[in-house]
Formats: sequence, structure tokens, C-alpha cells
Amino acid sequence: MNSPSPRPLIAALDVCYHEHGATAAAVLFAQWTDDKPIAQELSQISQVAEYEPGQFYRREMPCLLDILKRLPLPPAVIVVDGHVWLRPDEPGLGWHLHTATGIPVIGVAKTSFDGSPHAAHVLRGGSHRPLFVTAVGLPQNDAAEHIHSMHGSYRMPTLLKLVDHLCR
Repeated sequence: MNSPSPRPLIAALDVCYHEHGATAAAVLFAQWTDDKPIAQELSQISQVAEYEPGQFYRREMPCLLDILKRLPLPPAVIVVDGHVWLRPDEPGLGWHLHTATGIPVIGVAKTSFDGSPHAAHVLRGGSHRPLFVTAVGLPQNDAAEHIHSMHGSYRMPTLLKLVDHLCR
């Protein structure tokens, strides 16, 4: 008898930098509307690259790849704090992560990049400030709908707030 295959999971990832390295965090969940994670993971990274303007992904990628290795299964979709596309043909962190993993990535940025006219501007809760959503590996409209549907009555979805809190 075959055992049922595990449900595909969604992973929200974030990294926080401090004086002696960084902390990467992941929360795993099964449905976009979940209010609690199925699992969470932390990774302490002792050495990180210096910040280079316009090359942020070089600093963040090793941290994200490290936390992904610690997950029990590869996720079906990754949500990152940042942009997949900085401009229409200028890749950001999420695009580089997708290229390294082959996993669809949704970028959720709290600030625009040059106004982010190419991003979906997602309003949540009573906020008049949008989240800037870009994606690779799935349609951007679907990505924006997923982020809009996430649990929480505020601008930032509950599980994205949680992963941010964990890495701090």
C-alpha cells in the first residue's frame, strides 16, 4: 500500500543581519489562509558578505539557501521579503532564488523600487499603503491574490509578520 504523498508546502523566508552574522528564518504552511505555521526553522549564519548597492542578493542568497536546506521538504512556493523584479527586466532577490532552486518565488516588498509600476500593488486590511508583489514561476496576478488572501487583518499577513519576528 502506498502512503499518501505529503502536501506541498509554502515557505515564507526572511533574514535579519546583526553585528556577528545573520539569522535566517522559515515558516511552513499548507494553505494561503493559514493563521499558524505547520513548522518553523531558524539558522544562525556566522559570516555574511558585505552589502553591495544593487547586489543585495549576493548577501542574502547564502542565508536563504542555508535555511531552505534545513526544511523537511522543498516547498512548492517560496515567499520572500523583497522584490523578485526591481524593474521589468532587472532581476531582484526573488529571481535569483528561483534561478538557484527552480522553485516559484513571490516577492513581497514593503517599499517600492522606483515606484514599482510593474509590481502588483496589494492593499490589505485598512492600510492605504500597498505591498509590492512580484513573482517568478507563477503568474503575478495569482501571486498577488495569494498574498491578499493570507490571514491577518493588517497590511502584513500574519505568517509574514511571524517569520520577520523569528529572524530578529
